[in-house]
Amino acid sequence: MNENNLSFITKFAICLLVSGAALLYSSAQAAEIRINDTAVACFTPEEDCTGLIAGAINSARSEVLVQAFSFTSRPISEALINARKRGARVEIILDSSFKWGGKRTAVGLAADAGIPIFVDSFHKKAHNKTIIIDAQTVITGSFNFTRAAQYDNAENVLILKSAGLARLYKENFRAHKKHSNRYVGSY
Repeated sequence: MNENNLSFITKFAICLLVSGAALLYSSAQAAEIRINDTAVACFTPEEDCTGLIAGAINSARSEVLVQAFSFTSRPISEALINARKRGARVEIILDSSFKWGGKRTAVGLAADAGIPIFVDSFHKKAHNKTIIIDAQTVITGSFNFTRAAQYDNAENVLILKSAGLARLYKENFRAHKKHSNRYVGSY
């Protein structure tokens, strides 16, 4: 066997290994999530995304997990409080830029109702905008949970019904909760 043949065989073997690894990686990713269920999109300021989100939260029976960069929406806060009153476990993780505005704010009302608030200061920006409901539904998009997102900004919301996707988002929520601190300011 000459040097050119050996070089070709070596390169071919490396290509097979790399291709096999890529195939394994892509098939593992593709098998992990399949979104076959329903999806709803909403766009502000033309559509009532706040109402859509609050309505989804109002359907919660067991759990609502929120990650928010900004959270000032009273209707969403009230929906979370009502979910807690119905017996659902509700938790909120906020970005470290969160400023305590008192009991009458969306966060203040939630905290006063006994909803645990966590602050993620591990990252420069905890820019997540997600809600996971009953390990079945994920709400995500560019929409901050604020009045401005509803009335002033061009934002989008996706509500996805997928247990597989909800599982991944819940794992992400748990990972961020581990490095977040419980907010213990004045309620």
